[in-house]
Amino acid sequence: MTAPRVSAPALRAEWLVREIAVIGLARSGRSVATLLARTGNAVYASDADRSPELEATAAILEGEGVAVDVGTHDLDRIGRASLVVVSPGVPPDAPAIRCAREQGIDVVSEIEIGLRYLPNASCIAITGTNGKTTTTALADHLLRALGLRAVAAGNIGTPLSEIALQPVPPPWIALEVSSYQLHFTPVIRPAVGVLTNLSPNHLDRYASVEEYYGDKKLLFRTASSASMWVSNADDLDSQRLVAGAAGIHGRFSITRHADAYYDRESQSMVVLGEELLSRHELPLVGDHNVANALCATLAVMLAHPDHRGIEALQRLAHGLRSFHTLEHRIEPVVEVGGVLWINDSKSTNVASTLVALRGMTQPTVLLLGGKHKGEPYTALAPELRRVVKRVIAYGQAAPKIASDLSGILEVEQGGSNFAKVIERARRAATPGDVVLLSPACSSFDMFENYERRGAEFKRLVLEMR
Repeated sequence: MTAPRVSAPALRAEWLVREIAVIGLARSGRSVATLLARTGNAVYASDADRSPELEATAAILEGEGVAVDVGTHDLDRIGRASLVVVSPGVPPDAPAIRCAREQGIDVVSEIEIGLRYLPNASCIAITGTNGKTTTTALADHLLRALGLRAVAAGNIGTPLSEIALQPVPPPWIALEVSSYQLHFTPVIRPAVGVLTNLSPNHLDRYASVEEYYGDKKLLFRTASSASMWVSNADDLDSQRLVAGAAGIHGRFSITRHADAYYDRESQSMVVLGEELLSRHELPLVGDHNVANALCATLAVMLAHPDHRGIEALQRLAHGLRSFHTLEHRIEPVVEVGGVLWINDSKSTNVASTLVALRGMTQPTVLLLGGKHKGEPYTALAPELRRVVKRVIAYGQAAPKIASDLSGILEVEQGGSNFAKVIERARRAATPGDVVLLSPACSSFDMFENYERRGAEFKRLVLEMR
């Protein structure tokens, strides 16, 4: 029996006259297809790939009354749709998207549909190259610390459409939005919009850094004098990008005075002129996490006047003290034979691996590899010289890594058998060392996603005990 329908959203009238096509059947595609079907829309959903998981998804959606193709897209059918909703993994030049564009059909993201189904929700929208997932989780945690019903959604893992399917959705959403999602989200008006930082990324999908930054800038396309923005005062590219956006701007810094900043002399975190807590009370490693905490706190405080004041500040400080490292983000796994193994599988670009290396203080065996994303690895050189004793390069990117780092330090190519890569790391490490999985690459040559890569790393390491 089909679940009860949810109330109809404020979709544009021209989107409702014919069938709506959903492209991509991963979690967000499944959620938005379900949401659209339950509001009485005719829905066609398709995915070019085929797998047991996708076949299972197709069966579930068919039970919701959705027409489904797996392993192919019916381009003629897509060309007759009144709207196309695209999953973030589908590139803008995919045949199904080109087909829709050629027919003059609007193409939007799952985020766009989710926002339209949640018109009363207050949203803190967070984007950036690095730190956005941790900042999103922190913002959600801090909203809850204030006693509010909140949820973390979007690129962090839970589709916004899934939240819209709830009988009583929470009034506050910490929403992580990627550049892929922003590309197809024409209307996003957050209570606060956040840009954590910028650095080159996804150059396997974007023709240039400027094109990638251009999608990030789409967060600000609906800026008005009433808009609230938070950005990184220490990052020149971020400041250039936000400079023309109308609205009120709050900035965070770990190097200078700002709306939220780290006072190194007193080792305290200060937000809107008030001391929040001492650095030693924040249970997160590295300056980058101080920045994430300052960013999230500032965003939450700016989101509503009730989030300020002495009582709110105390609750926010308590929230920061009780927050813990997210899985796959510089996550200590176990110490075996005097060697500490750390899972940083979420570091899928060079800049995030550089952040992880800056937090290392012991001799480090670094595992780099996966699917190359178009960035040179030479930017890692200063930290490699400082703290890394050996790099083990693996997967599709291994030859490129070895070439880029030749002459900087020893690089051992480990092939594409992950168990053997871990064994090579075990042999290379001695008591007092760290083995750090911080790949600087996507996982898609060997794993479905970075979570699967991190989980396999942890499984193999824990078996050593």
